[in-house]
Amino acid sequence: MQTILGAGGAIGTALAEALNAYTKHIRLVARNPAKVNETDTLFKADLLNADETMAAVAGSEVAYLTVGLPYKAKVWKAQWPVLVENVMKACKAHKAKLVFFDNLYMYDPRDLNPATEESTINPPSEKGKVRAAIAKKLLLAGKRGDLEVLIARSADFYGPGIAQNCMLNETVVKNLASGKAATWLGDMRYRHSFTYTPDAAKATALLGNTASAYGQVWHLPTADNPPTGRQWVDMIAGLLEVKPKAQNVPKWMVRILSLFVPVMREMIEMMYQYERDYVFESFKFQEHFDMEPTPYEKGIKELIKRDYPDRVKQD
Repeated sequence: MQTILGAGGAIGTALAEALNAYTKHIRLVARNPAKVNETDTLFKADLLNADETMAAVAGSEVAYLTVGLPYKAKVWKAQWPVLVENVMKACKAHKAKLVFFDNLYMYDPRDLNPATEESTINPPSEKGKVRAAIAKKLLLAGKRGDLEVLIARSADFYGPGIAQNCMLNETVVKNLASGKAATWLGDMRYRHSFTYTPDAAKATALLGNTASAYGQVWHLPTADNPPTGRQWVDMIAGLLEVKPKAQNVPKWMVRILSLFVPVMREMIEMMYQYERDYVFESFKFQEHFDMEPTPYEKGIKELIKRDYPDRVKQD
């Protein structure tokens, strides 16, 4: 049995599909889980509850933690430590391996061009400090031999079927497809990497089923040489056959919007990622597993084909 803790999100759903290559015994755990594959087993649980988490992990060979909490620093500080402690105790008790799906929030802003597994841990944000503490705790448990654990890190992601969970999908592709101007956070002159969700899921499943991958941090396969914000908009507009209209949202504007849009308050401390080149490298994974990431243009074409079939450009 392989178990996804936090099923139903962009990564959890794609991961359930990818795990089919390794097992038909997949358990999906969430407050309101729904099947992805016909053979999936559903388990309703709140991972903030220690007893429910213990039961959710029982019988698992591998547990994948892909849960997403509300995007609020206050919530992250209160809930992530509890949730991770519950999952670690459950995995240890049931001798399950743990795969933690992570982001780049813990890296020093000066170490994002490029960002590698060796980038300096020095988070400038409150949410980043939470993620850094989680990673430290997991890796220390692995070194002590308390737990078999690995960390799989992704850049900001994009892909088919996840419009509400991805900036690129929601503010660029969706806007352009509906005849609006694309909205780009920060300065459009900077390069910005995005990880394609099917690649992230396939790679995470592979890592979870590779014994030698544990005890390490892995950057998930992501195309190199990312476009600038302006180039992203031009490419997507070209594939949609619309004018590349765009407006950027600098930090001062985010501060104003935060007075009216609650989620923008949480973006203020993260704006450093959009005010410099954000270049994610995954060469360690690519060389070890001989897996090439999906090129950006191909990924966008697949996204459009799935989410906007009426806008597919005919060759």
